Amino acid sequence: MRKWEEILSDVLYDEEKVPSYTLPSPLDHPGTSRRIRTASEWMNFRREEVRLLYEKELFGVIPPRGDSTAFEVLSCKEDALEGTAVRKEIRIRSKMNSGKEHSMILLLYLPKNRTEKCGAFAGLNFRGNHTTTDEKDVTLTGALFPRNQEDYREEARGKHLELWNHRENILRGYASATICYHDIFPDYEGGWTDSIYKIFYADPASAEVKAGHTAIGAWAWGLSRIMDYLETEECIDPRKVAVHGHSRLGKTALWAGANDLRFNLVISNDSGCAGAALFKRCFGENAECIYYNFPRWFVPAFAKYIRKEASMGFDQHFLLGLMAPRPVCVASATEDLWADPKGEFLSCKAAAEVYELFGAGENMKNAAFPPADTFLTGEISYHLRTGKHYQAHFDWEHYLLLADKFFFNKE
Repeated sequence: MRKWEEILSDVLYDEEKVPSYTLPSPLDHPGTSRRIRTASEWMNFRREEVRLLYEKELFGVIPPRGDSTAFEVLSCKEDALEGTAVRKEIRIRSKMNSGKEHSMILLLYLPKNRTEKCGAFAGLNFRGNHTTTDEKDVTLTGALFPRNQEDYREEARGKHLELWNHRENILRGYASATICYHDIFPDYEGGWTDSIYKIFYADPASAEVKAGHTAIGAWAWGLSRIMDYLETEECIDPRKVAVHGHSRLGKTALWAGANDLRFNLVISNDSGCAGAALFKRCFGENAECIYYNFPRWFVPAFAKYIRKEASMGFDQHFLLGLMAPRPVCVASATEDLWADPKGEFLSCKAAAEVYELFGAGENMKNAAFPPADTFLTGEISYHLRTGKHYQAHFDWEHYLLLADKFFFNKE
């Protein structure tokens, strides 16, 4: 593999130098003249072929639930967030018949005094549950990551407050649920040993395990365990749960949404390469960059596409198509060229042909790349926020609008 300095020197940021490419259609069967023409054919035949392609070539197999799952309420605060919410901390324990188990702590805010069941936003956080809120008595999480000492401390409380939007979600009538991703698979090369794979394999760091599984697959597994718990909350309507994620966790949200059909709104915030952006544009972060830095995120088979993106028989519009007919939202940022905003938008446009099978996606099929801070809203939604690689209040405005629209028919 080339040295990082050499790889970085070849990163493309000039739109005029984007290589010419042809996008394959997710509706075509490779090597045949057959083409999917109905929603039934997509759901019953082609969709699973595409999902298995991603298992084999990128994200690996998501493991099953443990043999048993238990939920333990560690704390319940009835007057959280200035009396607007009920806050719970729940230990989710996945256990195998062998006795092996893995546990993680879910932070959940529920709106108070609702007369009807609410929707919910579920996502993973980067630095610990305590960084998503300024409430001082939330349990510190994320300790499995050895380099997380800067954030696994009192001073880090509320560090990522805006990223999580708990207060606004509650005021708009939505529950807000999160787990630290390090508590599922600590995000470094040694993280296999402490990850959820330890309950499924004698040697979770073996080459055999790494050949078929990934960190992104583990994190997606964790999102589904959040969903398992949300189904038990009487005040939540499990048909109205959105999965969301930023950056690498935006890739994770897409993979979770592709595999777990219980998530009825899928949100990708600045997910970039191997998320919503098209590989074939080779703009910003590319296959070589991402695999050099984060091999644990992908199965080894992905390496064959390094500097050979043109040879890929798929691209990320295939992944977005796996969400159909459920609504999906992709968000970019003007200064986040590393994540290729235009490539994310073009991926949305190309995914529209899958949604068309369901009588949806027309808004995106005919859309032009929008000006900054404009919402393109429909079954496939997109916006380009002014600013950097981040998840801001403006992004949340769109996500809440979409939840209102698709969960509660509010315009």
